[in-house]
Amino acid sequence: MERLRWLEDRITPTIEAIGFDVVRVALLGGRRPTLQVMADRRDGGLISVDDCGEISHALSAVFDVEEPISGPYSLEVSSAGIDRPLTRPKDFLSHTGFEARIEVHQPIHGQKKFKGIIKGMTEDGDIAVALDDRDVILPMEDVKTAQLVLTDELIAATMQQGSPRG
Repeated sequence: MERLRWLEDRITPTIEAIGFDVVRVALLGGRRPTLQVMADRRDGGLISVDDCGEISHALSAVFDVEEPISGPYSLEVSSAGIDRPLTRPKDFLSHTGFEARIEVHQPIHGQKKFKGIIKGMTEDGDIAVALDDRDVILPMEDVKTAQLVLTDELIAATMQQGSPRG
């Protein structure tokens, strides 16, 4: 995990310089792992295959200087997609009103997994979520994983505006 944070810190300036934001960096697989980099367009538009190629090319130059992981690996650059992971406070803010699945490290009110409508962020930087029977506040630093749920509303917003953020 520490290595991925280090890697994200190294590649973020390169990706931002060409007009994109890093959404997530993950290492998947075993013997020949895949280094997955998910990105967004900074202008809020949908990311294209050409955009992914541009990012991959830029990252290859960075990785020529310093290998991201030891041994053979594959690099995968992709869009975060419609039912994207939510990894940053701005993801929760820009997707207020949409349904998400959120898992936390420590139980809150006796549970670790939540599914509800994102209501936004509190002044303290925590996530407000409306569940079926109550509202909860989830500490941002305790979030293990969070992902939008593919719903008709999310699809309609994406089709209408090019992305849920407009």
